[in-house]
Amino acid sequence: MDFGIALPTAADSWKVVQRAEELGFTHAWFYDTQMLSADCFVAMGAAAVKTTRIRLGTGVLVPSNRIAPVTANALATLNQLAPGRIDFGVGTGFTARRAMGFGAIKVKDMEAHIHQVYGLLRGEIVDFEMEGETKKIRFLNPELPLFNTRDPIALHLSAFGPRTRALTAKLKAGWIDFVGKVENGIREVEAMRDAWSKAGHAMGDLQATAFALGCVLKDGEPADSDRAMAQAGPRAAVMLHRAADEALAGLAPGVTMVAKTRPEIQGYIELARNFEPKDAPYIANHRGHLMFVKPEEKRFITADLIRETSFAASEVEIKQRIEALRGAGYTQFTIQLVPGHEEALADWARIRKAFG
Repeated sequence: MDFGIALPTAADSWKVVQRAEELGFTHAWFYDTQMLSADCFVAMGAAAVKTTRIRLGTGVLVPSNRIAPVTANALATLNQLAPGRIDFGVGTGFTARRAMGFGAIKVKDMEAHIHQVYGLLRGEIVDFEMEGETKKIRFLNPELPLFNTRDPIALHLSAFGPRTRALTAKLKAGWIDFVGKVENGIREVEAMRDAWSKAGHAMGDLQATAFALGCVLKDGEPADSDRAMAQAGPRAAVMLHRAADEALAGLAPGVTMVAKTRPEIQGYIELARNFEPKDAPYIANHRGHLMFVKPEEKRFITADLIRETSFAASEVEIKQRIEALRGAGYTQFTIQLVPGHEEALADWARIRKAFG
């Protein structure tokens, strides 16, 4: 089983990626969330020249936020710096769009973006629409050694619903899932495997990646300790943010939403009704998303909610959970690190080593 890290992108993310490579991690995924973190392609470029083996991927890019020729150009440029080590992770948008007050893009628009990007990478002329006009475009100077369109760039889709899983299978792409409770993760990979099988692919070709936040708890350490709150609490906070989006803006809660009747959820929704500015509550709602727990939301993030949404558990239990995911069909486990707690990489390296 492969092990990766996911990062709320920082300008100097190459430092932790370089260390992850030394510790045997196979993948590093960079969040493309413009209003929350640094630019993923700039950071991936630095990581590309500071590493030699680890794969570098967008985790994930949202097509509405980058036009296809820019995406293709950036991927090809990275591919020149780290030939054959680049992964194109793409999704319809949760964090990157909700931080600006928007819902997810249409699946057909994501598919169109993907086809345009790979058409350009293959050296084809593609139809590209912008400002109400459709024009034919292609890379004009592919013979110059400016970027690399020769080595393959693997496609991965963040896919939580049946339509995106079907698209993942149609495109024979890798699949990215965010897992909190193992039972949910198993149900989701079974659904993905079913879509994969219906598309006529060999099951051994499915690359299934489980993203998670968590904390390797010490003996007797509670799930809401300061350390666990910092490392795993941001994943629990996502449930609060989703519920507030649903209540205040009518946005869909997502398929892995915990029960919105929980008192923690209801309490946070009431808090969110007073967020300023009144016409843009998403600004306060999504601040710190997947990075840190805001002081005002900490009282709603209980030990129970952390346990239910993350891999905050003892080392033994975490190994058992990952083994269950591997047995169900996941081929990669990726742990997201949070800013200021990069030292947690050593804890997860011990777990990675146990899986060979």
